[in-house]
Amino acid sequence: MKKLVLLLCLALASYTVEAQINTPAASPGSTLVQTVGLTDVTVEYSRPSMKGRTIFGDLVPYGKIWRTGANARTKITFSQDVTIAGKELKAGSYALFTKPGESSWEIIFYTETSGGGTPQNWDDSKVALMTSSPITKFPVEMAVETFTITIDDLTDNSGVLGLLWSNVYVPIKFEVPTDAVVSESIDRVLNGPGAGDYYAAAVYYLNSGKDINKARTWMDKAMSMTEKPAFWQLRQQSLIYAKAGDKKAAIETAKKSLAAATEAGNDDYVKMNTDSLKEWGGM
Repeated sequence: MKKLVLLLCLALASYTVEAQINTPAASPGSTLVQTVGLTDVTVEYSRPSMKGRTIFGDLVPYGKIWRTGANARTKITFSQDVTIAGKELKAGSYALFTKPGESSWEIIFYTETSGGGTPQNWDDSKVALMTSSPITKFPVEMAVETFTITIDDLTDNSGVLGLLWSNVYVPIKFEVPTDAVVSESIDRVLNGPGAGDYYAAAVYYLNSGKDINKARTWMDKAMSMTEKPAFWQLRQQSLIYAKAGDKKAAIETAKKSLAAATEAGNDDYVKMNTDSLKEWGGM
């Protein structure tokens, strides 16, 4: 009897698995990734189609906030701060809401990205930026069947986020800080390496078994440029001194690292420094 029940359960499970039918999504998801200058822009959205319906002024009413797509909220992410209509929008992710009109649209970047559709309780404090854009209408016979978001008109310093559906195109120009980023990079490089550069080079030489004297020179330079070296930085400096044969400097630096690690409550570095001090005759 038990065997019969087991066979029936297995047969039912098999039927359940076979009965699962996959069908196409009515509004398939899409991800758009575009680099503008040195800024990465990512748009994640779902794409509804016209399917013979009148879109704007009917399916999507005028004067009401629209999720700008279907299903989950359309999300746009900027890797760096951007400027839209003279207003700064901080790097990060935003829900893209719009309020369609007959001649222009309101564009809203909203900080709460999770959820489907518009928020039940709209919170003006979560509006990171709001602007408006005039629309372009083209002949009905050229209608775009499926809702589409584009990033076009690319330059080193700007791009245009485009919303297309039916016979409507809404352009949203944004500017990216390419010139400022490049200028800062040029100044940093031309002014010479920073403390982090010297530190990274020294640790690489230590771990790769390269010229330890160069590693020591670079580490000393890094520490001289650092107002208050951290316990983990001092640890690496002590290891370089020890490998260079300067046990006195290694012990002195390890003690500093031990004290800082103890203060920070980092047991791992307390143990590593204690073990090294015992090995080097410092305890």
